[in-house]
Amino acid sequence: MIRRTRKDPDRPTGAEIQAAEHEAAKQRILAQAEAERTPLDDTTQAVPDRRRR
Repeated sequence: MIRRTRKDPDRPTGAEIQAAEHEAAKQRILAQAEAERTPLDDTTQAVPDRRRR
């Protein structure tokens, strides 16, 4: 069994890896939400109830 006797400063810890994965997931969700967002201009246009004859 191999044991590290001293901590390798260049190697990320489990908490750092988890934080990076969390941030990446957050960015993916925000990007998807932005892609699916309805522009404000489309939601503020008035739509008539009836057609004019």
